[in-house]
Amino acid sequence: MELIFRTELPGQEDYYRLYQSTGWEPEKNWTPERLHQALRGSWYLVACYRNGQLAASGRLVSDGIHQCFVCDLIVLPDFRGQGIGGRILEQLLDHCRSRGIRWVQLACAKGKRGFYEKYGFTARAPDAPGMNLFL
Repeated sequence: MELIFRTELPGQEDYYRLYQSTGWEPEKNWTPERLHQALRGSWYLVACYRNGQLAASGRLVSDGIHQCFVCDLIVLPDFRGQGIGGRILEQLLDHCRSRGIRWVQLACAKGKRGFYEKYGFTARAPDAPGMNLFL
């Protein structure tokens, strides 16, 4: 089963199914339209397909010069553990490197810290953690 990686936006309903598979932020009641609108605001995106099905996706939000933020690296449960997330992350990081961006940040989901550490990410100091404000 061949994996196909693309940098075009996935379909709205396909991405909605992928995002819903995470269980993230159920209280926000994201609609397919709002999620797809968020995708369109991405600086760079990689989507992975297997047998024509969207299996995974990851994206970058950036100013294009100084820093970049990895967002929504998602792999469908049936495709986890096969290296797909790592391949997407490598493509995202390669894109940053090719543009001279050296500061890459992310907010990692619970239990995923070890995955990102394999790619060189380090946790912020306890006295300087990231912060959130949900409006």
